[in-house]
Amino acid sequence: MDSLNDHDLEKLNEKDKVELRQFLANESQKARVQATVHSLTDTCFKKCVTGTIRNGKLDKTEESCMANCTERFFDISSLTMKHLQNLRNT
Repeated sequence: MDSLNDHDLEKLNEKDKVELRQFLANESQKARVQATVHSLTDTCFKKCVTGTIRNGKLDKTEESCMANCTERFFDISSLTMKHLQNLRNT
């Protein structure tokens, strides 16, 4: 697919431009979430999986570590978002 240039964008009416901007913002946000999940998976996997995986399953210790790692990540993400929202509101 060819990329859009300024001339192509000029052909759009305001409503279409707004929709295109929103679409691009949504896609950018999806990409950021996907990158964050990938980073989380990589970090927790490296931290928690210390042995060989047998039968496609983690052992109990690794499974517990992965659950704890991801829960802490989401806790920190939530606290960070709340803090940023509070900063924005003040």
